[in-house]
Amino acid sequence: MKKAYLILENGNMFEGIALGAEGSATGELVFTTAMAGYGETLTDASYYGQIVVQTFPLIGNYGVVDAEFNDKKSYIKGYIVRNCCDNPSNFRSTGTLEDYLKSQNIIGISGIDTRELTRIITKEGTMNAKIVCEPCDIEKELKDIAQYRISDSLSQVSRKATTIIDTENAKKHVVIYDFGSIRKMDKLLSEKGCKVTIVPYNTDAKTVLSLNPDSVVLSDGPGDPSENTYQIEQIKAITSENIPVVAIGLGHQMLAISQGGKCDKLKYGHRGANQPVKCEKTGRVYITSQNHGYNVNSLPANCKVSFTNVNDKTCEGIIYNDIKAVSIQFQPMFANGPHDTGFLVDSLFEMMEGGR
Repeated sequence: MKKAYLILENGNMFEGIALGAEGSATGELVFTTAMAGYGETLTDASYYGQIVVQTFPLIGNYGVVDAEFNDKKSYIKGYIVRNCCDNPSNFRSTGTLEDYLKSQNIIGISGIDTRELTRIITKEGTMNAKIVCEPCDIEKELKDIAQYRISDSLSQVSRKATTIIDTENAKKHVVIYDFGSIRKMDKLLSEKGCKVTIVPYNTDAKTVLSLNPDSVVLSDGPGDPSENTYQIEQIKAITSENIPVVAIGLGHQMLAISQGGKCDKLKYGHRGANQPVKCEKTGRVYITSQNHGYNVNSLPANCKVSFTNVNDKTCEGIIYNDIKAVSIQFQPMFANGPHDTGFLVDSLFEMMEGGR
């Protein structure tokens, strides 16, 4: 077994076992608390530019299941686990986790204390890190690690051309802005009887409006929302036309900014499939899937909070008063329970039925 080393921006270093592809990888170090669903994590575009730590101690035990992927490729920079199972047991498995990492050229490390690593992140906050497979000059590596920045993320994760999903006898037409992580929203809307048009991240509002949509969905995606000034201007133009808008994750953040809100970076983010959020209207708590490092910390004047994070009381959802728009920070189609799936889509249909 070949040794590998994880170097943190704060100077801490962990020694472990090389996993996946050979080489080195620098990225923003984050952790996810999900006990399963590592296939979805690996293919979630919202992890673009990041080194992901799995807090659950055993990963890879059910192999790689292609049907669970969010995307055809992985966008993460590096992968860290406590123990990697090399003998998976699952009738749907198409291979081992390590083979998948090699196929995607993802550099990983196993055999390190992920509990201690997670405690460092929660205490000091998200930081940069680097995985190396050879002894190195620590001082030189620390300078390189400190200079790393995630930039131009939307252009790397969004589709390049418009995609149309025709549905027989479609009653509504929904346009989805692809900011990188659609998370099967297109399939859900199609099953509800909608024609779905998915447009790239840099599509202008005029083009979207020319499609005569009944509503617009702003998808999730990676990065700092405030950097996407062009997209925010297009969103503002669309909402001014009184078209129903639903926004998720990054879309939720950019919609808030377009209406005068502000976002800031969380200390270590919300990532995992067990994040509790409370519905302010009913008091019900949903256990949700989340993956974000930013939140809406200053609300627009024309809205009210619809969902709140139970752990840190941050905003998880917004309902707007003077525009037809609702948004949430978490993933609506991955809430646990047989009757929870797609409740945001129901809100969208209610707005569409009301007309413009």
